[in-house]
Amino acid sequence: MLVAIAGGHGQIARRLTALLAARGDQVRGLIRNPDQADDLRADGAEPVLLDLESAGVEEVAAAVDGADAVVFAAGAGPGSGAERKWTMDRDGAIKLLEASGNARYVIVSSIGTDNPPDGDDVFSVYLRAKAEADAAVAATDRDWTIVRPGSLTTDPGTGRARISVDPVRDRVAREDVAAVLAAVLAEPRSVGKTLYVVRGDDPIDDALEAALR
Repeated sequence: MLVAIAGGHGQIARRLTALLAARGDQVRGLIRNPDQADDLRADGAEPVLLDLESAGVEEVAAAVDGADAVVFAAGAGPGSGAERKWTMDRDGAIKLLEASGNARYVIVSSIGTDNPPDGDDVFSVYLRAKAEADAAVAATDRDWTIVRPGSLTTDPGTGRARISVDPVRDRVAREDVAAVLAAVLAEPRSVGKTLYVVRGDDPIDDALEAALR
């Protein structure tokens, strides 16, 4: 399977790339900084230069051409203002959706998007932007999955998680989120599901099986 990952140099994306490459999948990492290309090659991905925020749909389509699945793991990032939450976290996700044809679509969202706050602070705007992106994805007839992780940590992954179709709040290691994404991409029953992911006691494959049962 060829998987294109938007935000290819992100912390979750790089961990996901390594997992996919290790199991024999091809990975194309979309990045806008050419200085990050060698890191992606070391992870096992083909780097593709693309500024998702400013690129047109046709340019994005060329970057992901031939992909069996695309993963939106990009974002404006910490320190960015409210405006970029709309142009990247919402519009970038929707642009990738429109550009990727019939490819499987997996979006990394966030806990809190099920009932985003009305405030004008950056985090509230972020959650609303993510919520609108999720809604646009869910409104399509594509093979999509929305993954909503809890508060992200840099703790070492445990290979275990709690995965639920109902809202749940807790912390979770980025490494374990990447493992959940890899499992979701290989599990057709996750299509059309919104999955909440937090730390837990069950091996990830078992946790996903329980959530999809």
